[in-house]
Amino acid sequence: MTTRTDAPTRREQILGQAARLFAERGFHGVGVDEIGAAVGISGPGLYRHFAGKDAMLAELLVGISERLYSGGRRCLAESGEAGLGPGATLDALIGRHIDFALDDRALITLHDRELDRLRDSDRKLVRQLQRQYVELWVGVVRQVHPELPEKEARASVHAVFGLLNSTPHLSRPSSLPDRDAAAALLHRLARGALAAAAGTTGGSGPDGGSGAPAGGVYRVDGGTAGAGPRAGG
Repeated sequence: MTTRTDAPTRREQILGQAARLFAERGFHGVGVDEIGAAVGISGPGLYRHFAGKDAMLAELLVGISERLYSGGRRCLAESGEAGLGPGATLDALIGRHIDFALDDRALITLHDRELDRLRDSDRKLVRQLQRQYVELWVGVVRQVHPELPEKEARASVHAVFGLLNSTPHLSRPSSLPDRDAAAALLHRLARGALAAAAGTTGGSGPDGGSGAPAGGVYRVDGGTAGAGPRAGG
């Protein structure tokens, strides 16, 4: 789960270990007893927190979709309050998503493999949240690159999510530079991809955004081509 400064609750500990184990072994390859052992409680003790593995999976996949969307909305609101232009706002969105892609790789793998195991209502909610998240990006991308038609902007956002969400495939220690360098590299690649889609040569927007990391979840068409949580539309 995403790094926080306060200690995780028992429920969050269970979800974190469940995500790791599901990603490593598959949903059906992990038992309740194994999840319990990973957090130091008995398997039956987990039922005080969750009805079962299905409930854990739903909370993991719905939860990350909710956090990405709410984080994106908060990013836009904070940028507006600070008087930031579209380029800086796009940098902030990219930075937030990179934090997710680097810190929550297990959830990307889990989404790819296990989304279809959710009950229909949960799966529809995940896809709805992801579509809304994509549209946040599309709006900002079109402010930075007004020459980009809406459909092309949306396709470009999908492609950028595929790029950023490739981190589970680079999980060996030797596959990535240190975290800051990896984040900066992913940021440059995302900005460069959007600029290329718009037919421009640099990552800066009309407000002079630099494309540099600004501090610091995706197609929803149900595809599983290794791009992690994905957003359709």
